[in-house]
Amino acid sequence: MSKPRKVQKNKRAGGKKGGQNAVTEATRPKRTGSDPARVAAILAGLDVMYPDAICELTHGNPFQLLISTILSAQCTDVRVNQVTAGLYKKYKTPQDFACADPSELEQEIRPTGFFRNKTKSVMGASQALVEKFGGLVPKTMEEILTLPGVARKTGNVVLGSGYGIAVGVVVDTHVIRLSNRLDLTHHSEPKKIEQDLMQILPQSKWIQFSHQLIWHGRRVCVARKPRCVDCVIEKLCYAGDKTYWSSPESAPRKARA
Repeated sequence: MSKPRKVQKNKRAGGKKGGQNAVTEATRPKRTGSDPARVAAILAGLDVMYPDAICELTHGNPFQLLISTILSAQCTDVRVNQVTAGLYKKYKTPQDFACADPSELEQEIRPTGFFRNKTKSVMGASQALVEKFGGLVPKTMEEILTLPGVARKTGNVVLGSGYGIAVGVVVDTHVIRLSNRLDLTHHSEPKKIEQDLMQILPQSKWIQFSHQLIWHGRRVCVARKPRCVDCVIEKLCYAGDKTYWSSPESAPRKARA
């Protein structure tokens, strides 16, 4: 019982002797990452840096984008594009992939990694498209998630970049990392991050925001030694691993507000 009374006494004392500091700390505005004005400023900055950001997986139609996205798991877009440059000349339709020789297809996509599982997913998804959807990639998340090897991230990529349908936000490794660095989410799970972003972003920006953040993560806000000096939204960022800050407000902080 004595300890709580001591704490209470110290608080009262602080209100007199050290009251100015206590009041300043208590009334200091918290830098809330999801503040609408801050989010709008971040979006405006991304528009300045990446006005033409698009999906960097080379594709000619939604089906090719579906296959490329499946192949992109744990692989770079550059490598996937190298593989699909020849792949799409040989396999032009879902029927072609569905009827492919598994051993041949495995070797053709081997450079993308995890080629055995990806072969099963590619062939399974293609077969499902032929049997259930007349060879066409469906335009709803509910339907596209029924395809083998397709999760929500792939669904968002195909619906967003293939059809221009914004039903969610693509959350890849760059989006996970930068959303946390920009204090737009405190989660690490893609599903929870997507929900956070959908709540604070206008739906009209769901598709482009992912492209812009991915571009930003590849070009400026890299994982090791981010090039903060070249970042237009640096003043809006107070991540702990910044390499440059132009004002006290944007300096790294030890703990989130």
